[in-house]
Amino acid sequence: MPSDAPSPLQRLSALGQSVWVDFLSRESIRGGHLQELIDEHSVVGATSNPTIFQKAMSSGDAYDEQIHELAAQGSDTSQTFWTLAQQDITEACDLFRRIWEEGRGRDGYVSLEVDPRLAYDTLETYRAAMAIHEAVDRPNLLVKIPATRPGLAAIEDVIAKGRSINVTLIFSLQRYAEVAESYIRGLERLVAEGGDPGTVASVASFFVSRIDTECDRRLDEIGGQDELKGKLAIANAKLAYAHYLEAFSGPRWEYLVGKGATPQRVLWASTSTKNPDYPDTMYVEGLIGPDTVDTMPEETIMAYQDHGDPEPRLQSGLEDARRVLADLERVGIDYDDLTDTLEREGVEKFADSFDELMKSLADKRKALAPA
Repeated sequence: MPSDAPSPLQRLSALGQSVWVDFLSRESIRGGHLQELIDEHSVVGATSNPTIFQKAMSSGDAYDEQIHELAAQGSDTSQTFWTLAQQDITEACDLFRRIWEEGRGRDGYVSLEVDPRLAYDTLETYRAAMAIHEAVDRPNLLVKIPATRPGLAAIEDVIAKGRSINVTLIFSLQRYAEVAESYIRGLERLVAEGGDPGTVASVASFFVSRIDTECDRRLDEIGGQDELKGKLAIANAKLAYAHYLEAFSGPRWEYLVGKGATPQRVLWASTSTKNPDYPDTMYVEGLIGPDTVDTMPEETIMAYQDHGDPEPRLQSGLEDARRVLADLERVGIDYDDLTDTLEREGVEKFADSFDELMKSLADKRKALAPA
């Protein structure tokens, strides 16, 4: 292939999907690796989560000097974490700022999650999100709030204050519809109070591969249903996108557009393939469509650059997608129970990672604290 031919990720981007990287570390920001992903692999945004920070902060020595300084100042473990994380996110926002400016706020965003242990507390989640926005103070910051039921009210309240949000841990179509509604209602409140919705961005992060992992496990328990394996995640995402097109159209939405509002794009998260029997780019290939974001771990980015085949597939096969859900129901898969389980486990996993992060940070602080 001639070197001037567009790469698979350039072709994917040309179809209207933005590539974000699902990883962040001080080393990658300061050592030029993140810039390389921007320059060579069409990356136009980044997402982080407690698990990602846990990996970044517990390995290597990139954070040691600042941890030592903070310990000398008497910062506790929690304060130390937020200082380190906010520093990384601020630097990453500055790195992506040009993309944000040139695209007029379409991309160039970096995400930082509120403490996941607050996922069932509306008021504390709201306060934490506002505090992160104050501390980082960059227009291309997205604060992540989990899409739990208590999270929905916090999302609406933060949007109503004119702040940008990445709604995370969405699994079900019902919950996605509620997330889109929270965003629209938040914008309506902002406009009613004389605010400018043009300064607000949001994505709705729909988790993909975990859905197949859980569904396939349940199908194994039932037995004899192998033809239904590996089908639910993409079907579910296609139906979510169909709802996106519906929610962000019509007179109610057009009124907000007239005031400067932009749609809350759907973001595909958890797009690496967990099952080695499935193609490694399966969840990228199936979900390419306009006005969407795909946040990929670096290995998925590299796999796609190597052998991706971008075509707009997101809006095709909707009848097949509905049939998948009906067939699963017929064989005894309870969709609501499956997605509720995933949401609960998702919150637990991030909370566990956060606890683990605090523990390893406390140990590091102790080791680096001045005598």
